[in-house]
Amino acid sequence: MYDVMIVGAGPVGLALACELGLAGCSVLVLEREPALGSPLRAAPLGRRGLSAASVEAFYRRGMLEPLLTASGVQEVFGAAPEEGAPSRPRLGGHFAGMMLDGTRVDVAALPFRLPSPVLESVMTDLEAVETVLSGQASKLGVDVRRGVTVSAVSQNGESVVAQAGADAYEARWLVGCDGGRSTVRRLAGFEFVGTEPQFTGYTMQTSLVDPEKLRPGFHLTPTGMYIRMPAAGYVAVVDFDGGAFDRSQPPTRDHLQEVLRRVSGTDVTIGEVHIASSFTDRAMQTTAYRRGRVLLAGDAAHIHSPLGGQGLNTGIGDAVNLGWKLAATVHGYAPDGLLDTYADERHPIGAAVLDWSRAQVATMRPDPFAHAIQAVVRDLIGTRDGATYVFERLSGSWIRYDLGSEHPLVGRSAPDFCLEDGTRLGDLMEDGRGVVLDFSTDRRLHSSATGWEGRIRYAAGAAENDLGSGAVLVRPDGVVAWAGDRHFDREAFERAASRWFGGPAATGRTAGAHPESAPPRAGSTRP
Repeated sequence: MYDVMIVGAGPVGLALACELGLAGCSVLVLEREPALGSPLRAAPLGRRGLSAASVEAFYRRGMLEPLLTASGVQEVFGAAPEEGAPSRPRLGGHFAGMMLDGTRVDVAALPFRLPSPVLESVMTDLEAVETVLSGQASKLGVDVRRGVTVSAVSQNGESVVAQAGADAYEARWLVGCDGGRSTVRRLAGFEFVGTEPQFTGYTMQTSLVDPEKLRPGFHLTPTGMYIRMPAAGYVAVVDFDGGAFDRSQPPTRDHLQEVLRRVSGTDVTIGEVHIASSFTDRAMQTTAYRRGRVLLAGDAAHIHSPLGGQGLNTGIGDAVNLGWKLAATVHGYAPDGLLDTYADERHPIGAAVLDWSRAQVATMRPDPFAHAIQAVVRDLIGTRDGATYVFERLSGSWIRYDLGSEHPLVGRSAPDFCLEDGTRLGDLMEDGRGVVLDFSTDRRLHSSATGWEGRIRYAAGAAENDLGSGAVLVRPDGVVAWAGDRHFDREAFERAASRWFGGPAATGRTAGAHPESAPPRAGSTRP
């Protein structure tokens, strides 16, 4: 019997499998598609933007360089490690098709940024992401079985069984990462609620007879929106038909040309359609993320329009939040209620993303009221505060979990602290454990940290910039769980460590705890 079974080998399922495999869990992934890769997942139709929060997740697990290579990234956006201050974002994104000028973002107002190898944004595609994650999963011993379609799910107090044809697969836990039309969600009885679609969207790669008739970039029109991307023949169009066409029939050349002409207000001609797909802005979310031993993550738990590229990023956020908590539960050292904090923290994020999507749809509607709102939004995005607000939402830097502390770092993604010897927080997180950085001159937390050996890595030394902190405790998902000032109380650290990592072990190692990793870098210390 496996520790965890994951249904769905997309980016979210594979990211979760890597987190669990890194923590020493036995993991089975079931995927209905027979092979990795498809034209819809490769560029240009599979093109996606990874936010800074998602890029951080790859960086902290040592997968950033492979991701950049697979994505064909040539130009680096963001701060370089050797620079003395964070750079101004040069990739802005958009709200409802209205482009954000990154030069207007107030960098000083962004929360707790330090120079880092992490990029502000990475343009990639689903195939590249899945290729990198599949390679990592293989290295970690994850069992991925393709061409397997789950048809039934049952659970008891000890395990979950997934039926696929004549085969039955059993695990202690099951996580549905099988997309917006999730079979696991339906079979396990999750309630899925929200709003119905306002539009049908289309993405297509075509041979345009007269491409000059479509202006490059995003364009709101009196009847919808069209996008002409840099890739030859790559066009997207949004038609406010109430979602009537989506998946009701194949998008033919004649239909696509009719919609594109009407929305763009041109007589552009489509020659040949190489590939096309449709989508809507249907916005739905499960009321709970867990039923017994079955959990959901990614699009299986929440769906919305792809405007702003929030879906993939939200799903990766789900995976890194859930992975270490489920692993701690499997290994038996999770404190009471730890697994419940997955839904407590991530459900509000999913709800906020759905509302962000709805707000864009309302702004894009082809009516005089929405047109008036567009004018207001353009003015606001053009201001420093407005641009900064939108950038925070697009980058994920707005996310802060309520962990019960007023310290401004707690609940946020940890800045990439760098010790004076060059050791970076991101380097210390590659093995998937928590990290405590002790900036005190007397290594005040060293003796306490030994109680969480195998679960928390200890590193001590002065930092190039400690942001006024004497020490910080960082969860495996990169979130600051506790931070103390220069006169911090050691007992406060111990309470926080117990809250998130279970009680200290008398011998300094808990049975079933996180496996040991490579030796620490020179200049760092861990038990």
